[in-house]
Amino acid sequence: MMSSSGRVLIVDDYEANISALRQLLEKQGYDVLTASNGRDALDLVHREHPDLVLLDVVMPGVSGLDVCASLKSEAETCLTPVVLVSAQQERATRIEGLEAGADDFLSKPVDPQELYARVRSLIRLKRLTDDLESAESLFLTLGRFIEARDPYTVDHCDRLAQHTTTLGSALNLEPVDLDALYRGAFIHDIGKIAIPDRILLKKGKLTHAEYDLMKQHAAIGDDLCRTVRSLDAVRPIVRHHHERLDGRGYPDGLAGDAIPLLARIVSVVDVFDALTSDRPYRKAMTVDAALQIMHDDAKAGWCDPALLETFVDVLPRGTQKSVADAAACVVSFPG
Repeated sequence: MMSSSGRVLIVDDYEANISALRQLLEKQGYDVLTASNGRDALDLVHREHPDLVLLDVVMPGVSGLDVCASLKSEAETCLTPVVLVSAQQERATRIEGLEAGADDFLSKPVDPQELYARVRSLIRLKRLTDDLESAESLFLTLGRFIEARDPYTVDHCDRLAQHTTTLGSALNLEPVDLDALYRGAFIHDIGKIAIPDRILLKKGKLTHAEYDLMKQHAAIGDDLCRTVRSLDAVRPIVRHHHERLDGRGYPDGLAGDAIPLLARIVSVVDVFDALTSDRPYRKAMTVDAALQIMHDDAKAGWCDPALLETFVDVLPRGTQKSVADAAACVVSFPG
């Protein structure tokens, strides 16, 4: 039995069109799904996850343009290729299709060779995208794994993701940057996979040699992410979230605006979460005590005081519980 070349969803309110396209595609070894209206098409995409959607533009009720726009607006389906099929040749129709997010166009009557070329090319691209997503998912899972090594950092990534994207939104960052912040929250410490437990989980103060080894996690994480192109936007966060505004951070000693903004955002939130969480070497601090320490360090050159103030403004007060008096804590920023 011939293995499937891919799964294609054909959407058209005219049965003869569906039948003709189905015969052409099945002859080439594709699995074919069909829908006769926009609502059924949306349901099928979410349920069956086709590799490609061939979508008639003019349909009663939910039009092909509406279906396309809906698919491209959702994270789960935005990377599914959509080819709009229409007898209309007007420039305006194609512009509308592009605005809806269509990946390609076919004109009726459909030329079989053109159909095969379009479908083959877009499914190949979808497979490459799936491979990239799988690799990125592995890295996000590794971020969870690193968190799980240390019982003191349970849910650290989730809190970081929430607070960094909130801070990024307050700074009016673009969606692509907010997405990088969210993903960066999960893998910013991925380089710690190379740090021995005897150092990562040590309850006492690190020696100079141990601290030097701990500091290597930022560069190690960057090297790991370098192997996945879709993580390019996240790499500055992974490498530079321990830099300081005064140039005394690591691994590169960057200063001022040379430190990427996304890394500075993660740095602020990371330190806050570390101070207000239990750690092997101390109990969690109150929110007020943590913020006081952060303000003092900002004045001493750690971060931009204005960035810290914006974080304070968007921080939901009362969401962190005090479990210890700050005066009893000996504090150092986390490695």
